[in-house]
Amino acid sequence: MSLPPLVLTPGDPRGIGPEVAAMALQRVDVGDVLVVGDVGALHAAGLRDGANVRLVEPPDTGEPVEVAALRWAVQACQEGRARGLCTGPIHKARLAARGFRHHGHTDFIGALCGVAEPVMAFVGGTVRVALVTVHHPLRDVPALITEARVYRTLQTVDDSLRGQLGLPRPRIAVCGLNPHAGEGGLLGREEIEQIAPAVLRARQAGIDVSGPISAEEAFMHPDDCDLILAMYHDQGLAPLKRVDFGRTVNWTMGLPIVRTSVDHGTADALVGTGRARSDSMEAALRLCDQLSRPLPQGADP
Repeated sequence: MSLPPLVLTPGDPRGIGPEVAAMALQRVDVGDVLVVGDVGALHAAGLRDGANVRLVEPPDTGEPVEVAALRWAVQACQEGRARGLCTGPIHKARLAARGFRHHGHTDFIGALCGVAEPVMAFVGGTVRVALVTVHHPLRDVPALITEARVYRTLQTVDDSLRGQLGLPRPRIAVCGLNPHAGEGGLLGREEIEQIAPAVLRARQAGIDVSGPISAEEAFMHPDDCDLILAMYHDQGLAPLKRVDFGRTVNWTMGLPIVRTSVDHGTADALVGTGRARSDSMEAALRLCDQLSRPLPQGADP
């Protein structure tokens, strides 16, 4: 049975997105792909219609072309015309200057899908990380670490690992917020008052979860679990990128569609130099292909 195509939005046409998309599509085989964006920029990067690739210019919505492309791509996934969305990098500051009110891809895609708080997760080799909080100043994070937020994130992560990745009983390790996971309250009480109750509640709901443990312990033994849940951005991303920078993939959990993305920015200084690498885009396409295929018969979602 033939599957619907993937849809790829290369992102900002002035960044390296079109280049890395062109390179990646030459190196990976993920079936049919619709590439939605500024066709002139895609042609300049060497992309052309081919046996498995079709270029699509999004309709003129009065928005930046990368935003219009996202809107078109999400709708294609929602309507079943595409089976998964893979995105290239956007430039948040440039978009904000043009009136774009979302923090980035994830917030905008979540809004298009009617999901208020999608979960940002990352895959680097065999290491997977999800975040309870994302783009918040560090001083604001402790107040955001609530039992309800941690529990909701655990539910979303467990559902995605089962339903999209096909793991029958995923194991999740939960980091504490404070050094040494609070040291029994000596270094902070968020673990005792918020995180541990959420972990207990998740266990009672049938989720295989451990913690809270210190982040250093979790990342020293990543093979002991299927995913590490970090409390804030740099707690999860710094060690992950040290392990697998350049090939890490952003996986958005909690959406009604499959969405993956590269883990890098527009890298304007690399445009046209021949030094841009497509490793992350290749990995993002492969993961999007994997997540959007039907689970094998008999798999427990």
